[in-house]
Amino acid sequence: MKRGPADPREAARRSALNALRRTRRKAERAGIDLSDWEGEFLGSVETRIQTYGRAFGDPEKGAPGQALSALQHRKLKEIAAKASGETPASAGRGGRRRPGRGGTPPDREAGDDPA
Repeated sequence: MKRGPADPREAARRSALNALRRTRRKAERAGIDLSDWEGEFLGSVETRIQTYGRAFGDPEKGAPGQALSALQHRKLKEIAAKASGETPASAGRGGRRRPGRGGTPPDREAGDDPA
């Protein structure tokens, strides 16, 4: 018997719930203590996804058909990185630098005088 097409919202819901559970399990197995805020975050997001199918109310905060908002997804990745023992991506708040922004302009050397 052939199944019909999968519902993308249901697939996003399952994927988000699995990611939350996987992150919590990874932290427990590694013996990493999550902060109270991180534990509460994982629990509340999981509850909202189970109840409403998504963890955010404002459609502007996430992509259509996704269960987590962009910020929730980023925080989940940070908690997962902490559970893996990696340094979190937001530790330096740096991110990618665009060429030509800040620093010495490419046409001058660092010791040159502009006058």
